[in-house]
Amino acid sequence: MNPRIELIPLSILGDIKPNEDLRYIILNSIKQNNENLFNGDIIVIAQKIVSKSEGRIINLASVMPSCRAVRIAAECKKDARIVELILQESKDILRVARGMIIVETRHGFICANAGIDQSNVEDSDNNALLLPLNPDISANKIRTLIREETGKEIAVIISDTFGRPFREGQINIAVGIAGIEPIKNYVGTYDIY
Repeated sequence: MNPRIELIPLSILGDIKPNEDLRYIILNSIKQNNENLFNGDIIVIAQKIVSKSEGRIINLASVMPSCRAVRIAAECKKDARIVELILQESKDILRVARGMIIVETRHGFICANAGIDQSNVEDSDNNALLLPLNPDISANKIRTLIREETGKEIAVIISDTFGRPFREGQINIAVGIAGIEPIKNYVGTYDIY
């Protein structure tokens, strides 16, 4: 039998709220879409729903921008409260240009605005959404809960959309992984030539 890859999109009805159990939301979605879960399946989950379920929504009224945040905000024409969150979620600012702040996040990701987002967030003028505190732990928790519920050995990937430097368009990358080795080492192996 030849191995194959099959992608099955699942829809989730409604918005995710803090403390919602993603295990049941995912399993109900699989059932409502007349699909089944098999050993070896990989569930890819948007970072946004993980962050929402983990309560990573920040009300901007609670954010007091530092002098540094105010200075950077003026330079890139951003809300100083968002810039303060970017600073808090970053190890280092790599570049500020054309209204973007490119950083290395606490997680080690190189991305715009530390992955902080206001799209598809309730009351987005007053709220912002941060990345999960530890996406690998989040992925492992979801994987463990689904395995406990179903007995299935699956993998979980939490993905987020990242821009492509100097190019148009977006790509998704894995920000959290459980149950699968994310990198294959080809050192010492031969290619077809």
